[in-house]
Amino acid sequence: MPATEPGPTVPTEPPTPAPVPLLRPADGLPDVVADRAALERTAESLAAGTGPVAVDAERASGFRYSQRAYLVQLRREGSGSALIDPIPMGGDLSPLAPVLSGPEWVLHAASQDLPCLAEAGLRPAKLFDTELAGRLAGVPRVGLGPLVENLLGLALEKGHGAADWSRRPLPEDWLVYAALDVEVLVELRDVLAELLESQGKLEWALEEFEAVRTAGPPAPRAEPWRRTSGIHKVRKPRPLALVRSLWEARDQLASERDIAPGRVLPDSAIVEAAVAAPESPQSLADMPVFRGRAQRRLTSYWFSAISSATRLPHEELPHPSPPNDGPPPVSRWADRDPDAAARLSAARAVLAEIGEQWTIPVENLLQPDLLRRLCWTPPGDGDIAAFLEAGGARRWQQKLLLPGLEEALTTRS
Repeated sequence: MPATEPGPTVPTEPPTPAPVPLLRPADGLPDVVADRAALERTAESLAAGTGPVAVDAERASGFRYSQRAYLVQLRREGSGSALIDPIPMGGDLSPLAPVLSGPEWVLHAASQDLPCLAEAGLRPAKLFDTELAGRLAGVPRVGLGPLVENLLGLALEKGHGAADWSRRPLPEDWLVYAALDVEVLVELRDVLAELLESQGKLEWALEEFEAVRTAGPPAPRAEPWRRTSGIHKVRKPRPLALVRSLWEARDQLASERDIAPGRVLPDSAIVEAAVAAPESPQSLADMPVFRGRAQRRLTSYWFSAISSATRLPHEELPHPSPPNDGPPPVSRWADRDPDAAARLSAARAVLAEIGEQWTIPVENLLQPDLLRRLCWTPPGDGDIAAFLEAGGARRWQQKLLLPGLEEALTTRS
């Protein structure tokens, strides 16, 4: 029997090394800065450092009504890391502002932290957002942990991002987690900047960072009570008025007590009460969610909100459909305006092609709402560039998208 010829050798990828876990800060866990004297020493230390400043902040979302910072983490080459508790200082960290107003800040998902940092008196003059950089670079997973693991080969501590950071004293393992979050931010920034530069996208990223840095506070939502979870079960004006009244009563109490609204009264309880429309305090107290001791103490408060809604004249009841100053839901476009539906389909195809070509998520090429508005009501003068400019599209987006969008909209208008 003839010997079997050996098959061709199939090259194999070398195994990816396991990420190196980061368990403790390289310089040890710093003491928490909790008074003015320590804050001034921290400012002096940061002033003596060099290069960008890694910045992070921890809030207590889901536990507190406010979005204030309960811990601020800073790190700079030559200065080391600092963990700062703003609460004993009345939330005012402005003594750091002269030092931090010059160097570039490096944050991850900066738009989440910049408002609470501004509330503490801290604003950057220059920004690098590692999460946004990862998106523009086409990295599949842009959470801080995955980015650090994939680009630096390191594994960050997990598990405390959604903790109640208003708790005092803060546990040591939480502080370790917080310190490690800024430990490698500047190194990650350098790797991402090099990657963006090699892809020809660094200037685009810098435009995006500047837009995030200079963005004002978001406009207040119209009728925010309509975002109550489960409100789709409530369809008529009077029950909707009950949802609104209970939501507003809950929001006022949550604000006064600085407790997350869902911990004051769950959305499900608001919807159940609106559907049931209890006619007396006792009938409200007999409902499952309102039977608990904490809610029974508030029975008269909640029933007062219900009574206010039941007494409203018809003309003051909310409309079943939420107000909308923009296009209708896309699912209705084909029936209401087939040409607009065709424009949107063509424009989306343009974005999908460019996004694939440059490995950028389409939502980072152009805000989806701006695209819908453009396709539903194209500018009467045909000046798509001016429309995009007015809608906040950055220069790099306009330059990249304008030819394709002009063709898509012109041929289908």
